Amino acid sequence: MGKFPLPGSVFGRSLGGIDASRSGLVWEWLRILHEMPQRPAILLIENVAGLLSANQGKNYTKLHYALLEMGYKSGAMLIDAVHFVPQSRPRVFIIAVQSDVEIPSELIDTRPNWLHNRIAANLGTVLPGWIWWKTENQPRRTDDLADIIDLSIPYDKDDVLKLLSPRHREKVDGMDNVIATGYRRTRNGKQCLELRFDGVAGCLRTPEGGSSKQFLVVKRDGETHARLLSPREAARLMGAPDSFLLPETYNDGYKAMGDAVVLPVVTFIGESFLTKLAEAAYCECQGFGKTRVSS
Repeated sequence: MGKFPLPGSVFGRSLGGIDASRSGLVWEWLRILHEMPQRPAILLIENVAGLLSANQGKNYTKLHYALLEMGYKSGAMLIDAVHFVPQSRPRVFIIAVQSDVEIPSELIDTRPNWLHNRIAANLGTVLPGWIWWKTENQPRRTDDLADIIDLSIPYDKDDVLKLLSPRHREKVDGMDNVIATGYRRTRNGKQCLELRFDGVAGCLRTPEGGSSKQFLVVKRDGETHARLLSPREAARLMGAPDSFLLPETYNDGYKAMGDAVVLPVVTFIGESFLTKLAEAAYCECQGFGKTRVSS
């Protein structure tokens, strides 16, 4: 993939892992941003948690400096959707603002907080122009897996139960009622079904292989059965209402959800940060603030 020229910048250098395959799309996005005659005052970027740690943090560092060179100060947050929905789905959210936008003081911390894991905290201490984003409104989830499952769907994957490890089989046998999700994995050259029993689903994936679809295991009235998680249940795990229209085929519906962002998470980011930042940028654009920026 070609680079767009920016003399003396990271855009002309070798970009390593972040420049490969799907991850390299970020540089095309940045190229378009670079070519815009008027750039947005505020950016929101979402990616997998590995963006922070991959290549010993060098990948994220390149992205941070690329934004910095275009006049954006930024900071990354690691937010797990498990705070909002019964799905473990940690994602990196980067909010970048033009350097002349005055950020409301209540959105800035002086140190890491619940929005930053250890890796983000380490990056924030060394990268220039890093913003320690802050919000006091840490959400508390009220629903668990049982609240989004449709128990009327037929079970047609009982054969997968034979892949349970002895430890997980013993745990299922020792419980009166079970609602658990799991993925097929290969351990020591042997395929097994690994369950989680904490009322939370594993991170949804796109259905690209045999091990990418999540199974649901239910034990009721002494009987244990299994099936695949349905697209509608996947949509609920993403915070989508039941009125949301899904693609007609199983794979398309499941992929649509596996590729999506969790609605309550982005709503939270919008209400906690983006709306307040947009209001600040608008006031400055209208001349109410200390500086003027393009919106």
